[in-house]
Amino acid sequence: MDKNFIFYIVKRYLRFDKEQPFIFLSALLAFLGIAVGVMVLIVAMAIMNGFDKEFEKKLFTMNYPLTIYPKLPGAVNSELLQKLEKSFPNLKFSPYLSSQVIVKKGDSMEGGILFGVDFEKEVEINDVLQKAVKNKKVGKFEAIVGAELYKNMMLEENEKVIFIFTKSEPGGLVLTPMIKRFTIKGFFKSGLIAYDKAYIYTTIDSLKPILRTAEGEFSGIHIYSKTPQKDIEKLKNFVPSSVGIVGWWQQNGNFFAALQMEKRALFIVLMLIILIASLNIVSSLLMTVMNRRKEIALLLSLGASRKEVKHIFFYLGFIIGGFGVAAGVALGLFGIYLLGTFDIVSLPADVYGTSKLPLELSIIDFWSIVTGAIVITLLSSYYPAKKATEVNVIDVLRNE
Repeated sequence: MDKNFIFYIVKRYLRFDKEQPFIFLSALLAFLGIAVGVMVLIVAMAIMNGFDKEFEKKLFTMNYPLTIYPKLPGAVNSELLQKLEKSFPNLKFSPYLSSQVIVKKGDSMEGGILFGVDFEKEVEINDVLQKAVKNKKVGKFEAIVGAELYKNMMLEENEKVIFIFTKSEPGGLVLTPMIKRFTIKGFFKSGLIAYDKAYIYTTIDSLKPILRTAEGEFSGIHIYSKTPQKDIEKLKNFVPSSVGIVGWWQQNGNFFAALQMEKRALFIVLMLIILIASLNIVSSLLMTVMNRRKEIALLLSLGASRKEVKHIFFYLGFIIGGFGVAAGVALGLFGIYLLGTFDIVSLPADVYGTSKLPLELSIIDFWSIVTGAIVITLLSSYYPAKKATEVNVIDVLRNE
């Protein structure tokens, strides 16, 4: 098989034919269709991944990588904390107390979850809270609230507000809810409204007497780990059966499953754009075969093998599609660069948690797009190439 001969004919067929301009136009449309399809798919996958990572980052911080909780009363205590810190020096631990509360200011009331934490330990695993308490000291019966709660209730720094607890105490002939005034020392902003409206942080010493918690007893322990999926198994084997461990991905499993399903659906739909564009390759090559039947017959009669003719049209389709894929990759990466460098698309931060369009193209998605596009191009080139070898040399030369 003479490759120089094959590529010479391919190069000749790629030229613009004045007598048959529609064939060239069809090939050009196939090239542009595949290029645009690949570009859109790359940019779309980068945006989807960017939002996934952005939400994951927010949830990772506010939900914590791992959380230890008690299955039995008093199971999570300072003794367990000391054992964990000694046995797992690579992890960071932050004990906490928690209670549901109602925040009341004048006639306004909002529900939330109050966490009593050791701020020195908590800021090491919570970047959001670390920014909020920077250069501030949160003392007893002082609190840091979420930005949404701070805004909705029009709170001010050092303002005193009433916290109503679910814990009750005797009051004459009835039980009344525990009420305590807290001083607002500032607010944190996670970018997720659900947390900015509900989460409140104070010190353990503030919450302990209100909940009447025994000395050294906690509601749970927040844990920071760079590899929580691996460390959760080690911790499960270490801690007693009276406590449980949950990871942030388990608490938000349905949310991320929905995102992954949406991403796969988008990938399939956009891949159909490339599939439709590849039909232009099929039609373009078939028209080329029909219009070059006489030349094909002459080539075969002059000694060219059917395998060489098949390769000519196969390479012709692959070059059109291959250059389309390459152009699409270049345009897609350039599009990601533009969107990531310049503020072309601005997002409402209160809705998406970020004002900048998040972009992150994973290697797996990139190669899936390129591989899928190339496979579609190869399949689209095979049928017309096969039809070219079925030309009846005797009939064509006799009739044409």
